[in-house]
Amino acid sequence: MKDTTPTIRLTAGEAIVRYLDNQYVAIEHGGKVVESKFVEYFYAVFGHGCVLGVGEALSQAEHSIRVMQGKNEQGMAQAATAYAKMHNRLKIIPCMSSIGPGAANMVTAAATATVNNIPLLLFMGDTFASRQPDPVLQQMEQPQDLTVTTNDAFKAVTRFFDRITRPEMVMTSLTNAMRVLTDPAHTGAAAIALCQDVQGESYDYPVSFFRKRVHFIARRLPVAYELEQAANAILGAKKPLLIVGGGVRYSLAGGEVAAFCEKHNIPFAETQAGKSAIASSHPLNLGGIGATGNASANTVAEQADLIIGVGTRFTDFTTSSKWLYSGAQIVAINASDFHAEKLDSIAIRADALEGIAALDKALGDYKSGFTTEISDAKAAWDKEMERLCSVEYTGEDFVPENKARRADALEAFRKATGGVICQTAAVGLIRKMIPADAVVIGAAGSLPGCLQRMWTTDAINSYNMEYGYSCMGYEIAGAFGSKLACPDKEVYAMVGDGSYNMLHSEMLTAVQEGKKINVLLFDNASFGCINNLQMGQGVDALCTELRYRDGDAPIRAGEFLNVDYAMCARGYGFVTYTAKTMDELRDALADSLKQTKPVLIDIKVLPKTMTDGYGSWWNVGCSDVPRTEGGKKALSERKAHLDEARKY
Repeated sequence: MKDTTPTIRLTAGEAIVRYLDNQYVAIEHGGKVVESKFVEYFYAVFGHGCVLGVGEALSQAEHSIRVMQGKNEQGMAQAATAYAKMHNRLKIIPCMSSIGPGAANMVTAAATATVNNIPLLLFMGDTFASRQPDPVLQQMEQPQDLTVTTNDAFKAVTRFFDRITRPEMVMTSLTNAMRVLTDPAHTGAAAIALCQDVQGESYDYPVSFFRKRVHFIARRLPVAYELEQAANAILGAKKPLLIVGGGVRYSLAGGEVAAFCEKHNIPFAETQAGKSAIASSHPLNLGGIGATGNASANTVAEQADLIIGVGTRFTDFTTSSKWLYSGAQIVAINASDFHAEKLDSIAIRADALEGIAALDKALGDYKSGFTTEISDAKAAWDKEMERLCSVEYTGEDFVPENKARRADALEAFRKATGGVICQTAAVGLIRKMIPADAVVIGAAGSLPGCLQRMWTTDAINSYNMEYGYSCMGYEIAGAFGSKLACPDKEVYAMVGDGSYNMLHSEMLTAVQEGKKINVLLFDNASFGCINNLQMGQGVDALCTELRYRDGDAPIRAGEFLNVDYAMCARGYGFVTYTAKTMDELRDALADSLKQTKPVLIDIKVLPKTMTDGYGSWWNVGCSDVPRTEGGKKALSERKAHLDEARKY
């Protein structure tokens, strides 16, 4: 029988744009199905490999998608990742680059999204399918395999990769990309390489391919056997502790998890991805746990005889390198089989909301044996928080907060910059002065530790910390993406000067798009967190401080640079401030709230004034033939912790 399916002749580029414009997602929550448009923006840095084809289709405006001009391919893709996170993975911003270096720039962002299970759709220009003009501009030739291009690098960092060499391949490629992008268990980056000649080639596509498609986000249901095993383990436990992971957030399960813990008197702690899924003020919320956790959560974790991990990947920071609660039985609720079965856990392979609801019924009237331990731990941490927020620089007798002590660095930094602000005090003041529902973004350096320990918020899903990949340069791009997602809220990038110098390109896009973001730049003269790691392992500082080189001496010997970051941002069109004292920071924060343009506050923060410790440990490689006393101590501590840690 002859096929009479209605068709429409489009180029491959036109087909891609038209398809994306008709994608929707839906999720059931609270007895109602909520539907939303999946693609409202498109981000591109146009080059010869994409300005025609897809670029031409976008330019024709026969769609409702708003196209934005990226300034750096990694930056735009990081912004898209933050945007998707703030929308709980229910919206995406596809990103497109040219071939060669433009595509390679997005590899890092693809890894960031994949590690964090955030949907990110990437299109990259590629070589000609016909190979007629080979080697084309920016083509990487591999004599042993002519099919390899720069884009093959994406295979290691994506959940889905395809290369379109014929226009009709658009249909199967986009269908599979959407499958991955809407998969709660295995979502991440989907990368599609588009041969330059094929983008402009046409095909008679079925009209039905461009119908409105609603992708339902199905919640995986638990099975009775796994529930019974987990419930029996919990019923036999006296002091269980629940860990709130990112899966709680994306499942919209914060309310159900909080109610579960209240009913069964089970305290809970947060991962970086899970923070703000439940209000910080909840009486059972112990805050951040693990290597960057606080004393409250880590103290109770040491006492726990069972851990209930909900929607967490159990990274080395969450488990303190498998040491913190190594003697406890693990129960894991996760939509991913891979994550659910970590740490030899009793696995409940299910959506976080469905899993916790079913487990609640299975536990009946069970209550833990905790009495005053939770409130005692929280009260002790409240006192420590007061101290951290009130730390002041007192001159040469100042005792650094960090275990890697170097008092001369503080005085040298003060002399170079005039800055006397302590980082923990700055975080405390910022929390006090900015709106309660403000969105904060972070990623790398010492700030993630300070923020997981110290940041409190009752505004649900207002904490956007990229710590799965700990990607320097995410912060400012992430702030822009978050502002696109939350236009009515103040958005703050909490960024160190090291990350700022790596990537701040999307500041210009924020100006261009008229989006007010607030960049709080903690300038401690380069890589303070890694300097701590160096010195904590008995290694003298080398290339982790922003110092002038002094002749032939190591770079650690020179004076600190004093960089005027406010002047830099002012050139982009930002409203800027420089804060060297707490009073100046207070005034800058207050005035910045009056502004409508993007803001940058250059905060001169003393090195060695961040948080540290609190009963945690992080396994990093250290020399087993130490040359210094510090190195010997580090090796001894590592061996002792490894003896107590889980062996798998």
